[in-house]
Amino acid sequence: MSPTLPNVLVTTDWVAQHATDTGVRVVEVDVDTTAYDQGHVPGAARWNWSTELCDTVVRDIVPLAALETLLGKTGIDNKTTIVLYGDNNNWFAAWAFWQLKIYGHQDVRIMDGGRKKWLAEGRDLATDKPAFPEKTYKVKAPDLSLRAFLPEVQNAMQSKSTALIDVRSPQEFTGEILAPPGLPETCQRGGHIPGAKSIPWGKACNDDGTFKSYEDLKKLYGAQGITADKPVIAYCRIGERSSHTWFVLKYLLGFDNVKNYDGSWTEWGNLVGVQVEKP
Repeated sequence: MSPTLPNVLVTTDWVAQHATDTGVRVVEVDVDTTAYDQGHVPGAARWNWSTELCDTVVRDIVPLAALETLLGKTGIDNKTTIVLYGDNNNWFAAWAFWQLKIYGHQDVRIMDGGRKKWLAEGRDLATDKPAFPEKTYKVKAPDLSLRAFLPEVQNAMQSKSTALIDVRSPQEFTGEILAPPGLPETCQRGGHIPGAKSIPWGKACNDDGTFKSYEDLKKLYGAQGITADKPVIAYCRIGERSSHTWFVLKYLLGFDNVKNYDGSWTEWGNLVGVQVEKP
């Protein structure tokens, strides 16, 4: 990776050596919320994305008070180094990373390769759920510069001054399907936001689950005209896959102005009177 980028990735070796260090907390966040119980990094906590990393009443990210409680009971204070990992190329680990950055946690990292690489290397697995001494955590005011809301996305579509990236599958982009198989959140109209480029989120990763090199990532996005000199908004279906692309652009490629539109296609594809585009 570029030597100028911040230290946001750690290796599986690093985690094996430091997972239970004082001041470090490893947390697993999976698409499959049962995966943790089948075996996890020894000493790792588990967060459930569907109940703990969202507002369960209002469609929104985790509320401030709920995040303080979650972090506190996970034994995390404001100075803790949080190392996130998960299944499916760290998809939901990136979702957690994005929210932690919105609320101002300073030292958050992702285990490169995630659960897939840890298992492939035959590393130790634990099945217990460790208990942690409770800490007090105080979140900062939300940094909304990391998040795009509908009016900004509509302006971006009309002005063409901001690049839009649709990180869903090609079949979702064209409107052939409305959602990935087996996932319930859906929409009334298929297609994509007019002018958006299709760059599926998973293309940023190698076969072993690790992120591609700086040069390969730069080529991947540059080939579609996505460069650091223009603001970028990424979206998917409900905002999780696009948080992965947001992480890649902001932290691995060093883009200054990149936002995650977590309303994504379930918002856009359900709006009355809004334009969608199909090939």
